[in-house]
Amino acid sequence: MPKTTDPANIRPWAALWSLVLGFFMILVDTTIVSVANPTIMRGLHTDMTATLWATSAYLLAYAVPLLITGRLGDRFGPRRMYLIGLSGFVVSSLVCGLATSIEMLIIARVFQGLGAACMTPQTMTVITRIFAPRERGQAMAVWGITAGVATLVGPIAGGFLIDLAGWEWIFFINIPVGIIGFVLAMRYVPVLETHEHRFDWVGVALSAVGMFLVVFGIQEGENFDWGIIWGPVSVWSLIIVGAVVLVVFVWWQRAQRGEPLMPLAIFHDRNFSVGSAAIATAGFAVTSMSLPLMFFFQLVLGLTPTQSALMLTPMAVLSAALARPVGLLIDRGDPRRLGTFGLLLVGGGILLYVWLMQLDVSVWVLLIPSAVLGVANTLMWGPLSAIATFNLKLELAGAGSGVYNTTRQVGAVLGSAAITALMASRLASYFGEEATVGMDGGAGRLPEPLREGFAQAMAESLVLPAVIIIVGAGVTLFFAPRPKRQDPVVVTPDA
Repeated sequence: MPKTTDPANIRPWAALWSLVLGFFMILVDTTIVSVANPTIMRGLHTDMTATLWATSAYLLAYAVPLLITGRLGDRFGPRRMYLIGLSGFVVSSLVCGLATSIEMLIIARVFQGLGAACMTPQTMTVITRIFAPRERGQAMAVWGITAGVATLVGPIAGGFLIDLAGWEWIFFINIPVGIIGFVLAMRYVPVLETHEHRFDWVGVALSAVGMFLVVFGIQEGENFDWGIIWGPVSVWSLIIVGAVVLVVFVWWQRAQRGEPLMPLAIFHDRNFSVGSAAIATAGFAVTSMSLPLMFFFQLVLGLTPTQSALMLTPMAVLSAALARPVGLLIDRGDPRRLGTFGLLLVGGGILLYVWLMQLDVSVWVLLIPSAVLGVANTLMWGPLSAIATFNLKLELAGAGSGVYNTTRQVGAVLGSAAITALMASRLASYFGEEATVGMDGGAGRLPEPLREGFAQAMAESLVLPAVIIIVGAGVTLFFAPRPKRQDPVVVTPDA
């Protein structure tokens, strides 16, 4: 086992930026493929249902193992797990780009998701362990904004790469980025002290099965019209059985005498529990709001996919520009109200879109809510993650990171499924039960008589993420005050 890095030689900010590069890359891949779906469908001579599995497979393989991979980081070291995940992600990206069939692409995307699942919890764990609590705000702000901005950059990057070089390059671009990230992580991410753990294999099995059934059911429910999947197996039976298995998992974590996979002690920290609930609503809202917007931009306003993605540029630019100033606010003050205000501002920005989504609206006016959401993202992601992890014990950092990221991903999956169902419902209310108008995303601008009803349906759909994120703001009112003084943490590197 490698020796731990001498604390005096740790460069926290260099380590953070090394990790952020890989973290950004894997999160971009959660959205970049959505822009390429029509091109992939034509290139691999397949249908839309099979093509959508390229995204579904990645999200499933990413979300399901997060509880386990967070704990593996505690046991074998976050640096090691991060590098293993990054290596797997880069190799599978190469296979994705070389795929000659949709089946090959889906399998490679599964391995991409597993690599991403190995990497994500380690980024948060390293921040928790190498930054003292009172210096963690700026680092968590950077981490949080990376999570927010990456989902916005995906469609923009995807549009440019497809137009310039072809769909394969949305995967090939990961290879040089991943290699650079690997070299930087090897150089700057410290080897931290590991903690001996006896693995809870029953807990591993229960969490994996429960998460798979719930996430698969939610994610694929709309594809099966929320009915029968095969034989007696229905979407709702999968979700219910998965929920029961997860309840058994929680009972087992409490009842077993060994060391649990998910120590329930982390939920004794009120701020961690509240922060995890709030981040689920953030994941829901940010993921679900983009789909109605993209359909409105393209099918009502007639923008190209690249132009549509560029409508979100103010959001991405302001989020990145404000990360450091907001991080300083987190470290110097009480981030509770920053997070609350950020969530409310996200809700306000989405509702501003709802109000402006009219046939005669100027595209320049639609940049205003994008800018509002850019400020809101900065005030949301960083403060939430900073206060949620402030009091986590070092030996629980991996478990806490796994739980926090899992709730964010489950929120995103819920948001994706819910907004798809709601959009279909609102379209049916305007165009009839058999309405599929515009839902293929490849028909170009709609005929003029259809635009008004379609615009209204998309605007009404956006009310859902706005309401959910406002509920999240209400949840943050239960944050406890952050301790005013805390002994500095000894930077004992992990493994």
